[in-house]
Amino acid sequence: MAFLKRNGDLILNKEININFLKNNIKEFSYSLGFDKVGFARFRFLSKEIEKYKNWLANGYQASMDYLEKNIDKRENIGLILSDVKSLIVFAHSYFTNVNHSKSNFKISRYAWGDDYHDILEKKIRKVANFISEQVDTFKFKIYVDTGPILEKIWAVEAGIGWQGKNSLVLSQELGSYFFIGIMLTNLDFLPDTTVVDRCGKCRKCIDACPTNAIVSPKVVDSRRCISFWTIEKKIHEEIPHQLDFKGWIFGCDICQEVCPWNNKAKITNELAFYPRNGKTNLEEEDLMKLTIENFKEVFRKSPIKRAKFEGLMKNYLHLRGLNEFE
Repeated sequence: MAFLKRNGDLILNKEININFLKNNIKEFSYSLGFDKVGFARFRFLSKEIEKYKNWLANGYQASMDYLEKNIDKRENIGLILSDVKSLIVFAHSYFTNVNHSKSNFKISRYAWGDDYHDILEKKIRKVANFISEQVDTFKFKIYVDTGPILEKIWAVEAGIGWQGKNSLVLSQELGSYFFIGIMLTNLDFLPDTTVVDRCGKCRKCIDACPTNAIVSPKVVDSRRCISFWTIEKKIHEEIPHQLDFKGWIFGCDICQEVCPWNNKAKITNELAFYPRNGKTNLEEEDLMKLTIENFKEVFRKSPIKRAKFEGLMKNYLHLRGLNEFE
């Protein structure tokens, strides 16, 4: 049985105390810069995993074979943390009041600043330490877009938002420009209420996708997605010649830019998510100076390093082939 610690005394973990702790966790998380925090109760994702398997069976994961692994853990997170009872889901805006450059070699907003994995993981670990100081039997596991966790499903379950037709989680307050972090815990919190899907009949994201990658509401075929080809493709994969990147060299924000919920997206309070050196795109002059030796240093602590030197150069050459430069 878990116990809460208050003023050095142990207090039996009754429902009123666990709810008191839940509110304290939210307040502490907000003080760290998180914009929304939600709680979900552990359950098997049986229906969701069947949809996920169908998505895989259609080949929509493209060459991202890591998505085919640990299906059992994705369905049952109890295989990750044996006595898991709840999940705490953290949402952190990365939206800035900076507009995209209209030139070529555009970077997705999420990659303008420093790597979100490191930033969110450190903040969530502070939350874990905060809980550990109050609960003597607290156990946890942290995931930030890593591991076999269906983050979007749990974010919806925790009331962070609803899943939009572009498959991203949407929030009335944050739009879709936010990162998700998750903590599995053995503490039994009351779950938060889920929110209503507010997409309605809107299909702006579906219609705006230049490669028709959104094959049906909430379903994306990665084989057609610009973000997949500019970030996740294998080094040996050849980019389809007919695929127009529309000026994007890393990621793509088109389906988010047209979303009405992003018109009033909350501006981030995290300076590390603002554009490095004020740049929202890569300069051709800088790209031509890149080498396999200096790549890691140039993009140190940047999400762009995920593309690897060879991948980024392939993107650059592909854009050169589709656009005329003097």
